[in-house]
Amino acid sequence: MDHLQQKKKWKRRTRKVMGVRRRLRASSDRPRLCVYRSSKHISVQVIDDLAMSTLAAVSSQDPILKDELTGKTKTEKAQIVGRVIAERAIAAGITDVKFDRGWCLYHGRVRALGDAAREGGLKF
Repeated sequence: MDHLQQKKKWKRRTRKVMGVRRRLRASSDRPRLCVYRSSKHISVQVIDDLAMSTLAAVSSQDPILKDELTGKTKTEKAQIVGRVIAERAIAAGITDVKFDRGWCLYHGRVRALGDAAREGGLKF
């Protein structure tokens, strides 16, 4: 993939992300559960857009989760990350969030994370 194709791909992704985020911010009464998925890892943050601060965050690269994540598939890792973000968000006093999937479709690892977060007690 040459430079121009890569630039076009990132412009398209950015446009998708901003479309999703614009619809979420239309009613900004709840914080955002923002998911970032790379080819190997997944990370998630609970962000308060009004205060511009991160309230809770977890990643599959967290040293605390290293022992629990070894030998797991990427989907299983996403489920564990979803469960942990639910625990951390509830500990911070957050139960209602909006799910910001970014440019990713809601299936696979993103869906596994979302389902685990719901089972952990988050509502979205």
